[in-house]
Amino acid sequence: MAYEGEEGVDLTQYREIRSGSLFQRGLEAILDGGKTGVEMGLSIIPGVIVICTLVMMLTNAPKVGVYTGAAYEGVPVLPWLGSKINFILKPLLGFKSPEAIAFPITALGAVGAAIGLVPKFLQQGLIGANEIAVFTAMGMCWSGYLSTHVAMMDALESRQLTNKAILSHTIGGLVAGIVAHLLVMIFV
Repeated sequence: MAYEGEEGVDLTQYREIRSGSLFQRGLEAILDGGKTGVEMGLSIIPGVIVICTLVMMLTNAPKVGVYTGAAYEGVPVLPWLGSKINFILKPLLGFKSPEAIAFPITALGAVGAAIGLVPKFLQQGLIGANEIAVFTAMGMCWSGYLSTHVAMMDALESRQLTNKAILSHTIGGLVAGIVAHLLVMIFV
């Protein structure tokens, strides 16, 4: 039998066993797992903060035409962009308002933050059942999109695969949104 440090040992066939009693090993495993979870959480935060802040800044115009510094005031670039590509959004996703583009873009950073946009959109009459279905499909697929890919690939020591993971995730979310729109057209 080969021992640690000895040549010819296949480390993939053996696992490291912590020293100490069962209780001590269990406690150390829990603490190490918690530490790893917190480290991963901290590496996720920048993606969420950056994307969500940018979307909020680029979605809503001032309420009274003058900037007052109130919450949700910004420069309405995304609705403008949405109106320019509405000829694509309308047939593929069925968005009745260009402001609806803010949900998928916010979902790239954090789906929870994107869900926070929905009540306001509903109150303003900007979205309906179709958009809710599309948002749900895209949100479920894009959950953890940019915020987790880099951290996940770092944990797997495969950062060079981040672009491919993001591309496949993007395609999946778009297809989910299109399918949701088609299903609403057929069944609602």
